[in-house]
Amino acid sequence: MLKQTTGATLLIVLASTLSGHVLAADNRISPTLESLDVVHNGQTITIQRGHDRDATLPAMFQKTDRGCPPFCVQPIVAAPGVGTIGELEVLDYLRRISQGDDSILLVDSRTPDWVMRATIPGAINIPWNRISADAAGTFETPEQADAFQQILSDEFDGRFDAEKDTWDFSNAKTLVLFCNGIWCGQSTDNIKTLLELGYPVHKLKWYRGGMQDWVSVGLTTVKP
Repeated sequence: MLKQTTGATLLIVLASTLSGHVLAADNRISPTLESLDVVHNGQTITIQRGHDRDATLPAMFQKTDRGCPPFCVQPIVAAPGVGTIGELEVLDYLRRISQGDDSILLVDSRTPDWVMRATIPGAINIPWNRISADAAGTFETPEQADAFQQILSDEFDGRFDAEKDTWDFSNAKTLVLFCNGIWCGQSTDNIKTLLELGYPVHKLKWYRGGMQDWVSVGLTTVKP
C-alpha cells in the first residue's frame, strides 16, 4: 500500500513538474516570436515574457486614479500622421536596431527617477523636459536651449541651418517615443514640439501603452 501511495505521489510531482515546463515553454510573446536579444548599455539582454502565472503589476502601475492635469488620458493619435504602435511593433524596431540599423532610436521620455525603476531594454533616456519648450515656446535659460539643440543634432541627426535659422531633418533618425502609459503626456509633448520644428511626421512613432502596458504583458525590463 505504501509503495502504491509513493508511486502515485511521484506521478503527481512529475506531472506538476512537466506541466510547469510546458507552461514556461509555451509562454511566447507571439505565435512566431519567443524572445529577442537586444543590446542595452553594452550588454546583451533577452526580452521575453515571464513564466510566473501569479505575477502582478509593479506597485507604481497599480494606481487607477491620477490627477488630470497632468496625468490625462491621451488620444489614440498623438498628432495627425504620427503612427501609434504596440508592443510587437516596438519589438520589430528593436530587432532592426539589433541588426545594425542605426537610423532608429527608441526613446524613453520619462524623467530619470522613473527610468531608474525600470525601462525597456534597448531604449535611451532623453527626459521629456529636455526637448520641450515652456508654455511661451521658449526655454528658461540659454543653456537649456543649447542642450535641446545638441540633442537634435547629436542624438537625432538633425542639421541646423544658421543662415536660414531652420532645422533640416531630412537625414534624421526615426524616433519611437514612449513614457509611462496612456495617462502620460510626456512623449506626446515631445512629438508635438518636434513637429513644430519640422521633424518629418513619418519619422515619429508613438508607443502609447508605454511602460504600464509593457509590464502588464510580462515583458522583460532593465534598470540602468
